[in-house]
Amino acid sequence: MFKKLKKTQFLPQDKPVMVWDGECGFCKYWTTRWRNITKDNIAYIPYQEAKDHFRDIELIHFKQASRFIDKEGRIYSGPQSAYKTLSYNRNWAFLNNWYENYSLFTNFSDQLYNLIAKNRGVFFKITKLLFGSDPKVVRPFWVIYLAIIMYFMYVW
Repeated sequence: MFKKLKKTQFLPQDKPVMVWDGECGFCKYWTTRWRNITKDNIAYIPYQEAKDHFRDIELIHFKQASRFIDKEGRIYSGPQSAYKTLSYNRNWAFLNNWYENYSLFTNFSDQLYNLIAKNRGVFFKITKLLFGSDPKVVRPFWVIYLAIIMYFMYVW
């Protein structure tokens, strides 16, 4: 389980920062998607670079989970780092609200995040299968799969 951190004394320079694992294909895929959603409102920096700026955050914490650091230095960890990032597009802000206000959603998100973190390779393959291999172009293949399943359920 990842450790939730509170605050850093080293504030982001211009805008909030999403810190992610720059060597992880799954992480790169999703941060590319989020960058398209949030535009230029957030800096996306691999922890391999960010660790030198946020010197009061131990490397192990960056390796455990993604971190979102707001302009006041507050740190959001794991799934909340993703939800906080997405909240910079008002269409997706509800996810962070749910995480902060509904313990069932919080617990589910934390457990799912841990499962994905431990099996990134498998989930990267699933991601590409469901959404396509180009994170800049949304191809919801899962709709096609669902339609095929529903067709066969109807026929039988």
